Amino acid sequence: MCGIVGYVGPTVSSRAQGVVMEGLARLEYRGYDSAGIALVADDAIAIRKRAGKLANLLADIDAHPLPASRTAIGHTRWATHGGPTDTNAHPHLGGPDGKLALIHNGIIENFHALRTELSADGVAFASETDTEVVAHLLARAYDGDLTAAMRTVVARLEGAFTLLAVHADQPGVVVGARRNSPLVVGLGDGENFLGSDVAAFIGYTREALELEQDQIVTITPDRVDVIGFDGDPAQGKAFHVDWDAAAAEKGGFDWFMEKEINEQPQAVADTLLGRTDETGALVLDELRISEEQLRSVDRITFVACGTSAYAAMIAKYALERWTRIPVEVSLAHEFRYCDPIANDHTLVVSISQSGETMDTLMAVKHAHDLGALTLSICNTHGSTIPRESDGVLYTHAGPEIGVASTKGFLSQITACYLLGLYLAQLRGEAYADDTRVVLTELQETPDRIAEVLDRLERVREIARFMADTRSVLFLGRHVGFPVALEGALKLKELAYIHAEGFAAGELKHGPIALIEPGQPVFIVVPGPDTPHGLHGKVVSNIQEIRARGARTIVLAQDGDTAVEPFADEVIRVPRTSPMLQPLVTAVPLQVFAMELANAKGLDVDQPRNLAKSVTVE
Repeated sequence: MCGIVGYVGPTVSSRAQGVVMEGLARLEYRGYDSAGIALVADDAIAIRKRAGKLANLLADIDAHPLPASRTAIGHTRWATHGGPTDTNAHPHLGGPDGKLALIHNGIIENFHALRTELSADGVAFASETDTEVVAHLLARAYDGDLTAAMRTVVARLEGAFTLLAVHADQPGVVVGARRNSPLVVGLGDGENFLGSDVAAFIGYTREALELEQDQIVTITPDRVDVIGFDGDPAQGKAFHVDWDAAAAEKGGFDWFMEKEINEQPQAVADTLLGRTDETGALVLDELRISEEQLRSVDRITFVACGTSAYAAMIAKYALERWTRIPVEVSLAHEFRYCDPIANDHTLVVSISQSGETMDTLMAVKHAHDLGALTLSICNTHGSTIPRESDGVLYTHAGPEIGVASTKGFLSQITACYLLGLYLAQLRGEAYADDTRVVLTELQETPDRIAEVLDRLERVREIARFMADTRSVLFLGRHVGFPVALEGALKLKELAYIHAEGFAAGELKHGPIALIEPGQPVFIVVPGPDTPHGLHGKVVSNIQEIRARGARTIVLAQDGDTAVEPFADEVIRVPRTSPMLQPLVTAVPLQVFAMELANAKGLDVDQPRNLAKSVTVE
């Protein structure tokens, strides 16, 4: 879950340090319990690293400046092996002369055996990390060619990793390697870059190169060379980054999360952009899966984690209605272990904002082994999961920096709806007649989300009033149930208080025992026109908990007066058709969690113990 940056430039100056430190600032969302930088200068490695947030490292460098250089690597860490200390922070030095520096994202699963081997040979370790083991292996393998040494070492490593290394004897070279962990090349003019995300170098170039699995890349100021772990020459895939540095800044908002919440109308619109032809029919060319294969699908399984899993739960309702194909949702980290049933008529759809979620990646690989078709819904171009999948549907939501996902969630739901409508269109089922109507309303939804954003001052007031609340419950039915789960998750992530989401129909089966006088409960109310009389059933649920002293905070559509006698607070959202309601009801719950966390004096963008991209199992 770490952020990594590498740079090589044409001249010795302060630019190398500046590029890397700026990149680390943009990547701090990937890990923020320590940070460090290493520069090649005067035939030696100059290194500085500090526990805590990046500000600690910046203060140390200001007090004790580093030498000029043209080659640097930097790292922001989310601890896996060893606690967040100065010593365990990256970069790590290798060899008795300390002339090699290494940074690492991922986990080396066989590090203990390798460490035991090195210790027996007299190597002394300064840290508790698996990364330092690789640094010493690389130093031992080095014989004047850092690329060759990297190839020797990666052959011995098990697990998921991105590695960047520099050596004092090769001052104009950075070498990287990747397996099941992100690494992207930035292509400059007389300078080149490496990063775990294009945000690392977006201020300097928007031209980038995707790397495939099991590849080693060597950058110098004027060359980028790629080989496979087997030593064979390889080529990355060039692409242009269609957002700029300003997209990664806060844009005048107090937090990235606040900015991203307000970007949701545009994120949904961008996910829809260019997906229809002149007749209004859906066209999803990037899927890369033939229409014939998609028509043969008789079962769909979504694999995802956290917020993405709740998007998948919403998708289940939509896809089963529109396509009449059975759909199940599996937590990605459990998928491999439940002996899933899949064949060449099964479509396994993975959802991951980053495209690097390790649990989800392993589920995709297992689905491949079972012979299933695999499709990735993802926001990050060039990431691992789309490349490992048969097809991809990018959300085009732009960078999401806040750890707690917001626009990622809405854009994932939108992409799932597009998939469902497209499958219905291909199958020509009776329900496909509804797809044009739904698609038209879906294209109007960004305006409705913007309308929600304009009327949330009362939500902010409620959040500030509830700053000392110790527990909040969320209820919903149908597609409102996953929204309730997501509302509870946001509150857990940001405010560190007990929060639970329940299917409202489950109340009488146990959870109603939690209701006591003053207990805050958010209720996501389906629209009055929702099938099966669900609106009336949820209104009855509100009465049940209100009668037991709950403080009811009701999310209801404009014009729904039936909830008013039983609500302490009513939060209004625009009217939508039942299936599209999550795109408007999720937004007030995001804002509530954000404002309550701020009222408690907590870090909204970087909640404790969490990182943006979970790239380890």
